[in-house]
Amino acid sequence: MCKRPTSTVPVGLVLSGQGVDTSLSEPGLQQAEAAGLYLRELSFSNVFVSNLQRARQKSLRNDVHSSGVEMVFDPLLRERSFGIAEGRPKEDLKNMANRAGQSCRDYTPPGGETLEQVRLRCKKFLKSLYQRMVDDHGCSGQSSTAVGRGAGAAESGTDGPLPGLPDNGMEGVPLHALVVSHGAYICVAVRHFVEDLQCSLPQGLKMSKVLSACPNTGISRFVLIVSGSGLALSAVRCVFTNRKDHLTSRNICYITH
Repeated sequence: MCKRPTSTVPVGLVLSGQGVDTSLSEPGLQQAEAAGLYLRELSFSNVFVSNLQRARQKSLRNDVHSSGVEMVFDPLLRERSFGIAEGRPKEDLKNMANRAGQSCRDYTPPGGETLEQVRLRCKKFLKSLYQRMVDDHGCSGQSSTAVGRGAGAAESGTDGPLPGLPDNGMEGVPLHALVVSHGAYICVAVRHFVEDLQCSLPQGLKMSKVLSACPNTGISRFVLIVSGSGLALSAVRCVFTNRKDHLTSRNICYITH
């Protein structure tokens, strides 16, 4: 991470996961502040944040607490555990995966979480999100929530990219939740939306873009339609993914971890 015009990229990045609960670096704090400025005009019905320190710092820097909405710090949103690879250079994880004959994304280090375990955590979180929002806002019958998380694209029915406005896709959506999590977890969550829940995608958006790694403080928006007393999910729509307008507009470089 760096501020322009500096182009030097830090080497020897350490894998944090869950076990290395460090605070944000100065560039990380700048990115969080930029995201907060970008989202400052939005009204959130609920805010859910990973209970790891770096996610808590991001949410506070976003100034979402100033809106009077209670932040729920949820361990279900913690980053994927990378077991014995945590606290070591990321290159070590790649080497472990190579020796095992697997891709880095699919490889599970000893003591770490499998992708399926992270997916199950995500599914459990979504159920708790539905219930919390219904309890807090007294919804009945059908309710919908827009889950804000990370980055940008084109809206369904348009011929090209959206202009990058913070409220894209919010028209007619009664409840809006902000969810703050981590890169590997977000990748698993988006795959769950697309592969398991058959999420509808913006016109012209390539799958490689949807499933690409989320940049630091990237923003995505999905509209979830939940109906009935059993809170059944009836539809999921992707508005945009991996948006980083807030970084480019302030000349802040980013690195995907």
